Amino acid sequence: MKIGMTTTIPVEAVLAAGHEPVDLNNIFIASPDAASMVAQAEMDGYPRTACGWIKGIYAATLRSGIEAVIAVTQGDCAQTHAMIETLSETGVRIIPFAYPYDRDEELLRLQIERLCTHLGVTWAQAEEQRERLRPIRAKVAEIDRLTWRDGLVNGRENHYHQVCCSDFNGNPERFEAELDDFLAMARQRTARRGVVRIGVAGVPTIYSDLYEFVEGLGASVVLNEIQRQFTMADCLDCDLLEQYRRYTYPYQLAGRLDDIQRQIDLRGIDGLIHYTQAFCFRQIQDLLLKRHLKLPVLTIEGEAPARLDARTRLRLEAFVETLVARKRH
Repeated sequence: MKIGMTTTIPVEAVLAAGHEPVDLNNIFIASPDAASMVAQAEMDGYPRTACGWIKGIYAATLRSGIEAVIAVTQGDCAQTHAMIETLSETGVRIIPFAYPYDRDEELLRLQIERLCTHLGVTWAQAEEQRERLRPIRAKVAEIDRLTWRDGLVNGRENHYHQVCCSDFNGNPERFEAELDDFLAMARQRTARRGVVRIGVAGVPTIYSDLYEFVEGLGASVVLNEIQRQFTMADCLDCDLLEQYRRYTYPYQLAGRLDDIQRQIDLRGIDGLIHYTQAFCFRQIQDLLLKRHLKLPVLTIEGEAPARLDARTRLRLEAFVETLVARKRH
């Protein structure tokens, strides 16, 4: 059956059980009716000040006929707790999963073992799926290199292929064939290099046109922080436990800051756009990100699925112009 996911989890266990993983975030944001999903949740009683992603996940679950959802109850959105209670009322089976805040090895092992037990598979079977996915993850890592190193892949394409590594579009073999076709096409392109190089940090944006707008200003987006973490590209040779211990998103911000700074240095990034979601606790982390990273940071906020608003466009234009001026001097 299709099993929904509220964020990236050890998808290897789902595949080992013969189920189809479905990242509910992707179903929501890729839908032409994304805005109506938010409205549906509000009609059902969700407050306006609830996270737009949470409202979208709720509605996407109901519309997709998902029978079970693996919900991350620690290490992701705090509003997930209330959302899964409302989904449970509709008959959806909830399978909880928690990332230990301090990356504790034994606690994480217990959570993965518990997930495997819920799904009726063994740790060894999940490890087999990790090996199956490794070459696919490596191909997405190559797309990332073609983005920042070679200038052959744009920011939107980079975002798409990396974010798909949460669930491999429900079918790893079909997704790998898509990757092969894209890589063959991308390698035939002429390199495009913007005047300035920009990274995007934070949860994937709810705006539909961020990449096109920023790159239309003459910049190149050469890093998508959280999306790159979905690929597990830094741990292709790790076992299952270590792979999810090195995944930075669910743990302390310090690990993310170290990773972002390494990528800034590696990719020669001139400035960082930090995307924050309205009504999300992670907005508070913005002050630490700006305090510790050694480059200009612009924070933008989104609430519901839409194109960039006029104010945010002006701020992005001014930010890119400032980076260009700094680079020329």
